[in-house]
Amino acid sequence: MAHSHADRNPTFAETPAYFEEALKDAERLLKYASEMGLPIENHTRDHILQARAVSVAGWDEETAAKLLTALGKLAAQLKPVTAESLKVWSGKPKVKKYWIVSICLAAFIVPFSVASFVTSAISTTIKTNIAAANDLAVKLRAQLGPPPPSERKEATVPTGVSETAVITDLQQFASDIREIDAGARELRVLVFGPGIDPYPDVRNNTKAIHDTFQLPEGLKDFAWAAGDRTQVFQYVRYFGQSLVDDVAVVYGAITTCILPVLYALLGTCAYLLRTFQQQISARTYTPSVGDSARFLITAIGGAVVGLFNNFAIGQGASIPPLAIAFLVGYAVDVFFAFLEGMLGKFTKSGPVSSTPSTVDSGKA
Repeated sequence: MAHSHADRNPTFAETPAYFEEALKDAERLLKYASEMGLPIENHTRDHILQARAVSVAGWDEETAAKLLTALGKLAAQLKPVTAESLKVWSGKPKVKKYWIVSICLAAFIVPFSVASFVTSAISTTIKTNIAAANDLAVKLRAQLGPPPPSERKEATVPTGVSETAVITDLQQFASDIREIDAGARELRVLVFGPGIDPYPDVRNNTKAIHDTFQLPEGLKDFAWAAGDRTQVFQYVRYFGQSLVDDVAVVYGAITTCILPVLYALLGTCAYLLRTFQQQISARTYTPSVGDSARFLITAIGGAVVGLFNNFAIGQGASIPPLAIAFLVGYAVDVFFAFLEGMLGKFTKSGPVSSTPSTVDSGKA
């Protein structure tokens, strides 16, 4: 009994939805190959064109099979470009979400990084000036002795002590005190704390500020001046040192716990933006749900990177912790390789020590 052509190539009563999707994907790949000047086998091209011709009238088994075969050949030939990436590329994808995340991170990172740098510099200056003023206070006390109860009219300098040297030391002592006070007032603004200002009543009075922090005009009694400066220094030193300690706690916590996480997330944004640009140029970009997981992983990596102060990038390389946090976010796989390497040191079994077997005393 003879079989008709229709029996050998039955038509689908209800066309599966994926046939039409497969045809669109095949046409996208065929169009891309033509635009790039890539050679395509004639029968592969013909199978796709025939599928488009019969898709209106109804799909038959043979046409569908040839279409899927042609789609598979094109997908293998054009890889890593895929029909999905061409579909995304044709829709002109944007990186709005990456830009938003980067801007939000920068809004936190830049102010905190600048404030951390400034407070660190001011704190270092205050500590240096306190150390210098301490030395001058001891030196002047040793040279001039204790201050008198009131200012005398005639200058008295102990025998063997140069008056010029004493005046120079007093001027430097007063200058150090003024610099400590100025630095402490700057830190007071940056640390957002009340602070204990020893001279709040003189801040708006120019003459009172001059009388408090400057050497008196027509200086006559050096011992009295040294004692008066020392008293001012004690108040100002406590003011400055307390703020330096507050800054060390507040900005130390920010630098150690918060900024590494933010820099790691910024590194992830840099990686994703760079990858996006490369894949868009190559028409291989497809959205990935793994981006959210990468942000979470890098946040964890940034949080713990401060625990590994011996994490080295290369031989002799010295990289600040925040830069390392950024690199962790950009190349999180490297950080996990580092963790696995450290874990291997703990799990690696040492050499098994063997003990000589004891000879049975009853054996001949």
